[in-house]
Amino acid sequence: MIRLTQARNSLPITIYGIKNCDTMKKARAWLDGHGVGYDFHDYKIAGIAKEKLKQWSEELGWETLLNRSGTTFRKLPDADKAGLNEKKALALMQAQPSMIRRPVLDLGGKLLVGFKPEIYAKEVRSSAVRTFD
Repeated sequence: MIRLTQARNSLPITIYGIKNCDTMKKARAWLDGHGVGYDFHDYKIAGIAKEKLKQWSEELGWETLLNRSGTTFRKLPDADKAGLNEKKALALMQAQPSMIRRPVLDLGGKLLVGFKPEIYAKEVRSSAVRTFD
C-alpha cells in the first residue's frame, strides 16, 4: 500500500475555495489524480476566519489574495474599490470570501495561490512523502 503523508510538521494539506469554481475543480482533480490527500475548506459553507486571512496577507500580501478580476469584486460600488489598502481588502474578503483568489493551497508551511499544474507538481511533491506498507 502506498500512502502520502505530509513531510512538514505532519500537517494535512488543506485546499481553500468554492466547490463550483472551475479552477478549484481543476486543482482538486489534480490532487485526486496524483493521490494527494487533502482537506477541503469551502468558503461558501464555512466562511474564513479573520485571523487566517490576516496570516495569509502577512505571508503573501493582500494584493495576491484579492481576486480583482472576479464578478464579485467587479460588481462592488466604486466607493468600495477606491483607496484599497490591506485593512479594507481583508474586510471585503472576510465579508465576501468569493473575492479571495482561488484556490489557496496550504501545504502546512507553504501557501500556493491559484492553480498551475507545473507548480503543484513541484511543490506538492516536495511536501508529500510516499511511505510503503
